[in-house]
Amino acid sequence: MTTQLLIYGDVQPINKQRHADWSVKAGSQYGFAQAVNSVPLMAVEFPNAAEEYCVVFAGEGENLLPVVLMGVREQENLYVNKDGSWKAKYIPAFIRRYPFVFSSADDGSTLTLCVDEGFEGCNQEGRGEKLFDADGEQTQYLSSVLDFLKEYQVHYQRTKAFAKKLQELDLLEPMGAQFTTPAGEKRTVTGFQAVNREKLKGLAPETFAELAKTDELELIYVHLQSMRNFTKMLEKVSGSAAVTADEDTTEEVTH
Repeated sequence: MTTQLLIYGDVQPINKQRHADWSVKAGSQYGFAQAVNSVPLMAVEFPNAAEEYCVVFAGEGENLLPVVLMGVREQENLYVNKDGSWKAKYIPAFIRRYPFVFSSADDGSTLTLCVDEGFEGCNQEGRGEKLFDADGEQTQYLSSVLDFLKEYQVHYQRTKAFAKKLQELDLLEPMGAQFTTPAGEKRTVTGFQAVNREKLKGLAPETFAELAKTDELELIYVHLQSMRNFTKMLEKVSGSAAVTADEDTTEEVTH
């Protein structure tokens, strides 16, 4: 497990023999995410994330998921400061669960709690929270981590179902946005998808009503509203409002 997990490197199953003396100090330094320009976002996170991030969709087929854009260039995260602190108020759950993650050797029916041993916060000097107590039992900290990841997994499945619904309704279209840097350099952001407003308005009344009943319609509108944060993200490129999109990104959906 390496690049497909974005921020994860040396991922190992947690067990009391290997990690008996291990502790983890996490939660304040996010330098591990400075080279990712987008991460998956769970549907339940849309309201909080949409206030500060641009929420779009990435991937194909079964791998389609909503993501938050955090940069406009490869290996760039505009939301991580040089000192490793996070610039926005809301931090996506994908980031907050690090260095822990579930792995599966089958179709996902069996999950194993793992830790990225390459994380600088992992140590055997007692810094942070211990994983096991003196009797070799899970600490309260490790139990809370496990609970958090279980909840994350539930929301992951619900989010996948939501993304699948958008695909089935053929509501998503490739999104492309052009912008100009203060130096006059033209840049293009591609590889993401967004809901097409016209297709959404063209849905059959009963389909529209069903989306509203399941709260999926609200998620769609939150996603569309979040697109306005794209320009704000561009401003972070130079740290000023000098960076502007060539067109309104909410309308830059190709057909």
